[in-house]
Amino acid sequence: MGKTYARIDGRLRTFIEEQHIFFTATAPLGGDGTVNLSPKGVSGSFVVLDERTVAYLDFAGSNAETVAHLRENGRITLMWCAFQGPPNIVRVHGHGEPVFRDDPRFPELLGRFPVDPAPHGLRAIIVVTAELIRDTCGFAVPYMSYEEDRPLHAQRFAREDDTSLSEYFDKKEHIATSMDGLPGLPLPLPVMPTAG
Repeated sequence: MGKTYARIDGRLRTFIEEQHIFFTATAPLGGDGTVNLSPKGVSGSFVVLDERTVAYLDFAGSNAETVAHLRENGRITLMWCAFQGPPNIVRVHGHGEPVFRDDPRFPELLGRFPVDPAPHGLRAIIVVTAELIRDTCGFAVPYMSYEEDRPLHAQRFAREDDTSLSEYFDKKEHIATSMDGLPGLPLPLPVMPTAG
């Protein structure tokens, strides 16, 4: 039923790029640590950089578990499900890295995304290098239809500038440090560079 792919191209790439939501899964090395699973879905916040590398924009939120886990061990799985059309599930298992605002690569990476990240409190860009690319049937995934992106995230964070966003993060318990005590988002938040 499932197939392994050497690269993200052709129909596989088209399928990934057409989905309105995907999920990320990470975990710390410690066996008693907290596994994290997150939905991602702001239109234009995901791109395929090349046949084995993808990236997504890491926006403001109340924790930074994915960032903390990637800083510790880099392990990440991304998953897309077909909620419309033929059934399909695609997983990209790989190594992820958070690229922070003060990283020299940040402006060029930011320029690859079609969405304006300013209203969403962009913290980092997560770059994932695929090590295993697989699909499975998705026969049990229900049909659901996409209506539109929720405006709430942009409405909440559009009023923040670099200083107030950094202050917001500083007040949250699990931004600079994960739930398991791992280093999370480096604070204070660097100034947002322009896209390259």
